[in-house]
Amino acid sequence: MDISLFMNVPALTLTGVLKIIAQILNAGVAITAIAIVMYSLSFNFRDGVARSFIIILTLVTIVFSSDTIANISNAPNIIQAWLSLRWMMMALLPAGYFYLSDALLTLTGRPSRGRRTLLVRIFALLSLIWAVLVPLHITVGELAGERAPVAYLETLPFTAVFGAYYLTVIALSFYNLFRAVLRSNTTTTRRRLFYLFIGAGAPAVTCALFLFHGSTLFAHNPDFFWLLTILSAILTGVALVAIAYVVSFFGLNWTDRAIKSRLFRWLMRGPFVAMMTLGATTIVRRYGLTFGDPYIPYVPVVMVGTILVLEYFITLLAPYLEKMLFFGADREDLSLIRTLEERMLTEKDLDQFLEIITASICDQLQVRGAFIAVIENGAVNYIIHAGDRHILDKLPETGELIRAVQPDQQSPREMVSLGAFRLIPLTYQQDIEQSRLFGICGFPDEAEEAFLPEQLNAVALLADRATLALKDRALQLQVLNSLSVLQPEVDYIQELISSSSYNQRGIYRNGSSQVPGEFTDWVKDALTHYWGGPKLTNNPLLNLRLVKSQSDNFDGSRTNALRAILKQSIEESKPEGERKLTSDWILYNILDLKFIQGEKVREVARKLAVSEADLYRKQRVALENIARSIMRQEAEAASNAVEADTEAKPPDSDLGNPA
Repeated sequence: MDISLFMNVPALTLTGVLKIIAQILNAGVAITAIAIVMYSLSFNFRDGVARSFIIILTLVTIVFSSDTIANISNAPNIIQAWLSLRWMMMALLPAGYFYLSDALLTLTGRPSRGRRTLLVRIFALLSLIWAVLVPLHITVGELAGERAPVAYLETLPFTAVFGAYYLTVIALSFYNLFRAVLRSNTTTTRRRLFYLFIGAGAPAVTCALFLFHGSTLFAHNPDFFWLLTILSAILTGVALVAIAYVVSFFGLNWTDRAIKSRLFRWLMRGPFVAMMTLGATTIVRRYGLTFGDPYIPYVPVVMVGTILVLEYFITLLAPYLEKMLFFGADREDLSLIRTLEERMLTEKDLDQFLEIITASICDQLQVRGAFIAVIENGAVNYIIHAGDRHILDKLPETGELIRAVQPDQQSPREMVSLGAFRLIPLTYQQDIEQSRLFGICGFPDEAEEAFLPEQLNAVALLADRATLALKDRALQLQVLNSLSVLQPEVDYIQELISSSSYNQRGIYRNGSSQVPGEFTDWVKDALTHYWGGPKLTNNPLLNLRLVKSQSDNFDGSRTNALRAILKQSIEESKPEGERKLTSDWILYNILDLKFIQGEKVREVARKLAVSEADLYRKQRVALENIARSIMRQEAEAASNAVEADTEAKPPDSDLGNPA
């Protein structure tokens, strides 16, 4: 081996190791901050706390990114530019922190009486001035000639003034944050705000350390400096995650477990993988530099391998870690709900399975074709077939099919003949006195010889399995319908939890559950063509359980049933007493005059003495009230249907005896 290769190898010292670790962790903080900024893009930006948090997070991201790039650069002009940018973002941080404290105090029921709002504006202006003065070399000077132990900008007399301003505003901000913690009433709220109070301190203190770069203490004790940098980076990274967790309750109407789970997944797949990959490639590259090779082929291999291995283990372990860390006592219920998507039998899955059943019947009996008619609400919904589709041309009317296979409560299910077909009723016997017809299985009776008993038993087994699939799909549809009805109410409860967690007045606020905008648009379309038209006859509201149940009173016409439901909901919104053109009657008058009587917008606005713009705003409120009323009636109809189903004996796992 040529010993000359090691002649210029830099010695591996403790200071060098600490420096590498500190640089990796600083880059990791920047990566974590960027990832949390991306995560926070789903926040509600109308919330002041969420908005102020994003401002602070953006500033911290730029501060640590600038510091990382400056420490790995060699050109003085580039280092000067990045350090100046870091100081500019640091100058804006105090105003961001005070804005956060003001928003949090306001949320906890202590709104500003004008003084805090004025201070927010004053501090924002002062911070902007300090930031503008950085490139003018007034806040700080130019790049220092030596690194002690890192590159830094020279301090000036105004640097001390800026330092005093920074520490003063940060102290005032944390005073307000502490007041918000004391104002919390519940244990959960107090705990979260305490996390926010502690977590917000780490970035502020870490950025304050940049004020002392170039000091004699750090110049004479580089190991202490790098240890302090490592500790600060770790605390800042953890603090950013804690702040993101707490602020999620302000920016998102999610449950605690949903916030923890989604944040955990994103941090594991984003910052964690990026930091580990960065660390591995940096170590490999530094190893190559140690032996005189500035770039070795193992760097891309290690990079790709680290990403793949980490993603693999995260995919395997993340679900189990989430269950242990976040779900607690609700673990079994939530696991069942999460697996519902994987176990759900969709309509496409059902059709594919029924097609396999019909094809198997053709092979078993050696007939030209077979079919399964799926029955919903007492009528044939659609037909799945296999083999020669022309056999369906000779199929009797659907009503005749259903009458031919109506289940006889006194006898077990059996194969029946109808014309040129043999039919098997796909009936599920819920108990001795009750059964339900889910479909009809049929095939042409064209065999020259009688079917063997083994063939008929095999067909009966196939029919049982088709019945099982149809029954399960019907039960799943009931679950989906119940979830769709419950979803607006669940969203409303989550909104109340979010609004009242930090200010108990939110639990008393006026209003009721939110109505999906799409649902309100359906109501508007139906009312627009109230007296007839495609927006009424093709309206999605016709699929509501409420409309289907009411259609029996209108000779099966769902259109007339929907029209009656809309009319009833409008009448329920009418105030008591004689009709007037006053403000308490305005919502009812808009609905009646514009949609029921069909008057033009301009004429309605003239009668009600409002502008057209105001009329449209009030019309939206009126439509939401009607939509909310229909949703309430739909929920009651679903609840009544569930109660009716529970009166029957729960079905057994077996499907009864085959024919």
